[in-house]
Amino acid sequence: MDESHSPLLVEVDPSENLNDLLASRVRSTPDRVLVERHVDGQWLPMTAREYDTAIVDVARGLVAKGVQPGDRVGIMSRTRYEWSLLDWATWAVGAVPVPLYETSSAEQVAWILTDADVSLLFVETPAHADVVAEVRDQVPTLRDVLVIDAGAVDDLVTAGADVDEAEVARRRGLAARDDLATVIYTSGTTGRPKGVELTHGNFSALTINAVEKLDVVVSTPGARTMLFMPLAHVFARFVHVLTIPAGSVLGHWPDTKTLIEGIGTFRPTYILSVPRVFEKVYNSAEQKAAAGGKGAIFQRAAKTSIVYSRALDTPRGPSPWLRLQHKVADVLVLSKLRKVLGGQVEWAISGGAPLGERLGHFYRGVGLKVLEGYGLTETTAPATVNLPEKTKIGTVGPALPGTSLRLAADGEIEIKGIQVFRGYHDNPEATAESMRDGWFRTGDLGTIDEDGFLRITGRKKEIIVTAGGKNVAPSVLEDRLRGHPLVSQVVVVGDQRPFIGALVTLDPEGVPGWLTAHGKPPMSIEEAAKDPDVLASLDKAVERTNKAVSRAESIRRYRILDRDLTIADGYLTPKLSVRRSEVLKDFAAEVDALYAEGER
Repeated sequence: MDESHSPLLVEVDPSENLNDLLASRVRSTPDRVLVERHVDGQWLPMTAREYDTAIVDVARGLVAKGVQPGDRVGIMSRTRYEWSLLDWATWAVGAVPVPLYETSSAEQVAWILTDADVSLLFVETPAHADVVAEVRDQVPTLRDVLVIDAGAVDDLVTAGADVDEAEVARRRGLAARDDLATVIYTSGTTGRPKGVELTHGNFSALTINAVEKLDVVVSTPGARTMLFMPLAHVFARFVHVLTIPAGSVLGHWPDTKTLIEGIGTFRPTYILSVPRVFEKVYNSAEQKAAAGGKGAIFQRAAKTSIVYSRALDTPRGPSPWLRLQHKVADVLVLSKLRKVLGGQVEWAISGGAPLGERLGHFYRGVGLKVLEGYGLTETTAPATVNLPEKTKIGTVGPALPGTSLRLAADGEIEIKGIQVFRGYHDNPEATAESMRDGWFRTGDLGTIDEDGFLRITGRKKEIIVTAGGKNVAPSVLEDRLRGHPLVSQVVVVGDQRPFIGALVTLDPEGVPGWLTAHGKPPMSIEEAAKDPDVLASLDKAVERTNKAVSRAESIRRYRILDRDLTIADGYLTPKLSVRRSEVLKDFAAEVDALYAEGER
């Protein structure tokens, strides 16, 4: 199949905007909890009415600060309650929020602030303010920088005490469906970030229709989710809006290093994440079991979980014997993992990169149904997602309501629908290049099956062509090999080379646990990279990875780099995508050395 379409389920009034979405929630359930704030180790509930009052109070402060309809207001912070509060307050005064990752460099900050003409900027910490100060003279439109940790929100409430609420009410009605809601800058894996212009209609139409389609996931009584991905990323931003029409309770957690603590205390019913987090949870559980002398039990339970899940997709389903094995595995291992995840999480929405069939089946066997989806910043996050009533692990599901998919002659995925952006900010050339007859050209390659389910097969710009003329999609190999607990990042190489190779980095968090689990003494990353047992384990991981591809596409050699790839070094985007061109440029000597060793 080369084209698929999913009809719109709910039409959005052209005169409405995101403020109307929130107003509807407040009107329908004013005294039901909308947000829970984590304060001094406790989750404190806020009703819809209380949340709306807080938004209006901050909005009055923005008016007092001189923010005008259409002004650009920047937010540079980790994911926290104040992020959502400022986002909605900015919309309430008719202004346009512009998110910045809290990890952004001074150069990136300068580019976004100047390109978007930001006039007021909220930063989380004094350290963020210092980064802005480095480039302040390059941003003539920036009037003020307010620090959240220094009381910026309370100061706004105080400043707006004399502003009439009627002014906020008036401004809330100014924007229409097709008006600009936000400018989100792409991560820039292939160049300078581009400002993606998303409208009120992009968010409202998509979230309302997604709620209609995913009702059992996001709208069941007691539904709650905790955001821990950066709200500067479109995926988290989409869910932060989606919770409003869904009727879900929303929590925030700023630090992924303590994520298990947050999930365990908030106890979400559904979560959203990127595959790397699911990999980390799995690897951590495996290493913890091994350190306690229960590694073999965990491995058997994990295998049973995967086999059981795969059997669910067969006409006859799991056999009685497999069901019994699964019950035993659940008692010994799987139920404990559910408890770590808060005890009531049933659904997970995964995006940003391929999850992989192994992890998809493992988590479904655990009892966590993972709905893998696909989208980009330009599509307001999801364009496709697997459905509760029909999931095909290994695919990213069918088109969401109001969305059409098609494949170009070369296999490139093109999208048309309610969520497609209106263009790149002040960049008509890039906008024109990204569109073909009203269809957005994603740059990703895929296939569509007879049921309309999309499968991602690679990225058009990252296709490697070996010296022998073989086309290789590196993501298939990278995603599989990165699932090993020792591995942090993988960059597959081989363009115009005689065979496929890989640059590998070891995971500073995963190595200590692996060493303990395998009865080995502590050692540095440098020492681990030369340890025979570590290398033997990596060799086996490469062998397993190569089973997914043909001999011509398989990894023949790999080299372990002397350091990890990080955001700070410029090798990863804030959403943890590898900046391939930067890695290949800076590690060119390692690539050359890999091929000097010859094929094996």
